[in-house]
Amino acid sequence: MMRAAGLLWAALWGLLLPPVTADEGILHASGSGVPPVTKDYCIIYNSNWISLPKSLDNATSRTLENLTSTVLCSSSEVPSGLMKDKAVVVMRGNCTFLEKARIAQSLGAKMLLIASKPRLSPLSDNKTDFEDVTLPVALIRYNDIVDMQLMLGNEVNVTLYSPPLPEFDCSMVVIFLIAVFTVALGGYWSGVAELENLKAIASPGERETRRKKEENVTFTPVTVILFVVICCVMLVLLYFFYKWLVYVIISVFCLASAMSLYNCLAALIGEIPFGQCRIACCNKNIEVRLIFLAVFCIAAAVVWAVFRNEDRWAWILQDVLGVAFCLNFIKTLKMPNFKSCVILLGLLLLYDVFFVFITPFITKNGASIMVEVAAGPFGNSEKNDGNLVEVPTERSAPHEKLPVVIRVPRLEYSASTLCDMPFSLLGFGDIIVPGLLVAYCRRFDVQTSSSSVYYISCTIAYAIGMVLTFIVLALMKMGQPALLYLVPCTLITSSLVAWRRKEMKKFWKGSSYQMMEHLDYPGNEESTVSASEQPGGQ
Repeated sequence: MMRAAGLLWAALWGLLLPPVTADEGILHASGSGVPPVTKDYCIIYNSNWISLPKSLDNATSRTLENLTSTVLCSSSEVPSGLMKDKAVVVMRGNCTFLEKARIAQSLGAKMLLIASKPRLSPLSDNKTDFEDVTLPVALIRYNDIVDMQLMLGNEVNVTLYSPPLPEFDCSMVVIFLIAVFTVALGGYWSGVAELENLKAIASPGERETRRKKEENVTFTPVTVILFVVICCVMLVLLYFFYKWLVYVIISVFCLASAMSLYNCLAALIGEIPFGQCRIACCNKNIEVRLIFLAVFCIAAAVVWAVFRNEDRWAWILQDVLGVAFCLNFIKTLKMPNFKSCVILLGLLLLYDVFFVFITPFITKNGASIMVEVAAGPFGNSEKNDGNLVEVPTERSAPHEKLPVVIRVPRLEYSASTLCDMPFSLLGFGDIIVPGLLVAYCRRFDVQTSSSSVYYISCTIAYAIGMVLTFIVLALMKMGQPALLYLVPCTLITSSLVAWRRKEMKKFWKGSSYQMMEHLDYPGNEESTVSASEQPGGQ
């Protein structure tokens, strides 16, 4: 079941949700009291129509006239002179935004706010039909207008501005720490399992017990190629049938993450020597604590499934389940040699680059298949660049998102954080794919007793690749496929270490499980001595 879930998830590994270009701004409102009470509110505007000042100091303040009793589709709806040199707020509906703007401008208004009871959405009228409209037009929540009256009174001055997004956000540090921690721990866990396998060789009885517990899946080069083909097929299917397959992916995530969380926590609980009482069930003795653990893991997945769109806190549960999924995948899926690692990482790198950068030249609307799938069917009208780290949750229409990312809310104050809850995101693929190489390096260290040099070097290379990704992101100000930097960093570093230690041939083909040069087990001294005489021992 885990193997089937893994194959289905293979199609989603390269995904990092794209940034959505959002014309979000801030309405700074101040009351007439002494000292004046101030408060900021979210606005949505269209930068193709008019640009707003980037700072509050450069913005002009206007007295607000509340006309939410009208929709302003006719100049006769408002008494003459009421809007003169003021900012005016009217209700959304009955006519287009720019028709309202033309009427407001003709009546002397200097700023138009359109109050919306539905969710805020981009202003998308055709500005070429209204070249004469010059006043700022912005969409604001109706509830914010009500709150403004309650908090500041009826005499309110308002200012519109749109500060640039900060180039760096502390949430990226959190993403970096989660990614490196997961890759390092997953590789270490794979090494522990490998050491147990080697010990089992020394004892026939223990070997049989270990074989029954073994749940690893080994990838051969042929399997790797099949794996990548499935990735491509699943991504194309998601592109055409997103609104149905997204629920399949959510269901698979719930099942796979619950199983993964159980496997991770069961490994920890197994080290605790207390509470090991058992009950007989179906001719088996089962530890009671493992039953409670299974119930807890299932409950965690169900809670996430029910509240997955509650962005204020559901992201924490998604991250916990996601980390468990990545850890279990890295530990369970075994690469037999460096050759398979090169094939897998190389093909997935090409897969990532092709579906992000090449497919816009193929599709009819000129959009990337990867970006279209990541944004979902309701995000197609928004401008997307690349496939990294920032998605304002409300600007996209309410739709199901693929749960294939680690996400952390942006921490720096900006118009985006005021309007909603944007996230910094990292796809599972950018953890799992390099993590498989780190895990192979750790197992090779165990097999050859090479003091973790491959494991540590590859983990550091992964961290450097992540830092490089964030640097390029900040410099280019557009999304970056992280595998474009992670794959070369990890592959080149691992190759250099093997070449420097004169183990490239062994590292490329994979070390046999019979290599136990420095493992000294009771009752196995003869085989240890024999193995130590083989060439290549370190």
